[in-house]
Amino acid sequence: MPGKEEWRAALENKLPPESDIVARNLAITAQYAFWYLEKPDLFKWAGMAAFASRQVGFALVLFDLMHAPSLKQLSNERHSSGFQAFMESVIGSPVYFISLMHTFAAERMFMADFDAVRKGNNSIYRDIAWAHAAYLHEGIAGVEDNCGESDEEYMLRGFRSIDEGAKLLAVDSGSAEARELIREGNILLLRHEQINTLQPVFDAVSPAGKVMVSFGSELDFSCGNPEFLCRKASFAGFAGYFETLTGMRSITSTSDRWDWIQQEVLPAWEQTDLSCREGSVVHRSFASMAAGEGDFLRTAALSVSKLYRTAGLV
Repeated sequence: MPGKEEWRAALENKLPPESDIVARNLAITAQYAFWYLEKPDLFKWAGMAAFASRQVGFALVLFDLMHAPSLKQLSNERHSSGFQAFMESVIGSPVYFISLMHTFAAERMFMADFDAVRKGNNSIYRDIAWAHAAYLHEGIAGVEDNCGESDEEYMLRGFRSIDEGAKLLAVDSGSAEARELIREGNILLLRHEQINTLQPVFDAVSPAGKVMVSFGSELDFSCGNPEFLCRKASFAGFAGYFETLTGMRSITSTSDRWDWIQQEVLPAWEQTDLSCREGSVVHRSFASMAAGEGDFLRTAALSVSKLYRTAGLV
């Protein structure tokens, strides 16, 4: 049977390189959504992770654009008539609008802090994704045989609880005990993510970046349905805007973040999870994520990146 590193390597090979920031995020989001759709009764963490990774993608769009030369700067530096004609065709297009966002972000935001967000997205995938692949192919033995000491407190216990619930569901599909075991197991995976994987990333964020990240922390489980607007969870809205602005409460604090998750994120997610039936707006949203489909912003950012590469500018 493959070991942890073999699983990690296999999953890594399915992703674009780290330099393709937006495309890589889309692929990570797609994998989480695929696993949730494969095992919606079991892989609750993967479902939440798909939405969280998609939200992180909005920040990574800006980060990716900060790595590219601005179209405004390029237009000033290039003087050939061919390039000027090209620029005139671009100005006023969605691509140019995204380029202007890049210029603003590059001047105002914090590269190192955006990079921490990028690393966090990659670290969570590397740390937890392998166990989902191992469980799908080998059952609980695939996880147990490959967990290290740092995995035992939360992740291994989490998968054992999920597996126990799965066995009960196989006997009684309506078992409330089974569903509670699965819920508890997925919350343990979430604890592992938040404490063991994400906290070291947040610790490296600058004081000003912690405020920025806190205001940007929102999970939208509404799937674009106006009836589900109550399923949006904003950290700043939960903690208080003044408290967040002054740093009194921060998403980078384990205790503050876990309070938000328990009181706002999990209830919103669980309502969304219950709504995921074939043909529902939630199911369609997961199918779209699993297919690697991006929204307008990400599609435009990918177009900008492709444009720069085609023109030999990066």
